[in-house]
Amino acid sequence: MSRVLLFTGKGGVGKTTLSAATAASLAAHGRKALVVSTDPAHSLGDALDVRLGAEPSEVDGSGGLFACQIDPRGLVDEAWGDLRGHLRTVLAGAGVDELDAEELTVLPGVEELLALAEVRRLASSGPWEVVVVDCGPTAETLRLLSLPEAFAGYLERLFPTHRRVVRGLLAGVAGTGTVEKWDATADALSRLAERLDALRSMLTDSSSCSVRLVLTPERVVAAETRRTLTALALQGIRVDSVIANRLVPSPGAARGAAASWLRTRRHEQDAVLAELTGIGEIRTVDHRASEPVGVPALLEVAEQLYGDSDPLPGAAVSETLLEVSGSGRGLDARYSLRIALPLADDTELDLARVSDDLALTVDGRRRLVALPSLLRRCIVTGAEMDSGGVTVGFRPDPSLWR
Repeated sequence: MSRVLLFTGKGGVGKTTLSAATAASLAAHGRKALVVSTDPAHSLGDALDVRLGAEPSEVDGSGGLFACQIDPRGLVDEAWGDLRGHLRTVLAGAGVDELDAEELTVLPGVEELLALAEVRRLASSGPWEVVVVDCGPTAETLRLLSLPEAFAGYLERLFPTHRRVVRGLLAGVAGTGTVEKWDATADALSRLAERLDALRSMLTDSSSCSVRLVLTPERVVAAETRRTLTALALQGIRVDSVIANRLVPSPGAARGAAASWLRTRRHEQDAVLAELTGIGEIRTVDHRASEPVGVPALLEVAEQLYGDSDPLPGAAVSETLLEVSGSGRGLDARYSLRIALPLADDTELDLARVSDDLALTVDGRRRLVALPSLLRRCIVTGAEMDSGGVTVGFRPDPSLWR
């Protein structure tokens, strides 16, 4: 499996340029690199100054840099068409109106999901050491990265794993003919579920996949970046770098109206970056006089971005999202569950106990966190939040210790 680097950020911050520059730098240092665009507004070909298609093609003749722009519509026609046909047949056989069956098999987000599955296919089957992905704007990317888990949950509820139960149900409702059609549908769904499991494994494995967030030094963009860091951590997806793009050059001791403007603007940008505390190192790239188009210009951007360091850091050790501590025995025991998340002062947080899970909602994004077995027989006593995460208190539930 190739290493996967996902570049995302608010629209217009320059993520396409930086993802292309990173891939070009990797290739220049002897690694085979593929840069892929999943952004619906494809501009990767413009940045590389080449014409790109859905299949990877060599960019500069060096044998190291390849690129392509994924066509989600074509993937839907190829991969989802047959499965939709199976589902419509089964639903119609079970008495669902044909028009209703057509609407029920149109699932939101399937195009983006298949685009992400194509990234994984390229990473697992191609000769590349690294696959660099130019993702869409942040909001679309967050939805994209949460789709494998959400989609898998949808399939499990609609078509349970214990398909013998469903098979028997369909036999009673629609006869044995429908059962045979269900078998074909179930096989197709099983293949899709396997792809979803593989996607989730790839996204949450910090040794094979990580995200690089691109921002411009503006308060609105920086605020969105903080929220994105939290949302990705909530999904168990690692961010390995934050890149501040388009810093205006310092005018030094120059005088005049233009120098004064540059000095003021750079001071504002430095102040914004100074407020992004607690998120690790921030790499910076200056605003260039001319637009970087083509491999030579992109390599100049990469040189400033990475300097002498490796654009592809080594495999990182996954950070522990959950950590349990406590003391005491029996009903006198007190436990704490630490959930590591980067949180801003204005983060809106909500916690709720749902059976053996803790429903954690951060700025409107919800995730069910499976409680360790020790805490399933406990009740929540309170919670505290700081910039590094949430600490939830627990004590044994007397009704479960009789």
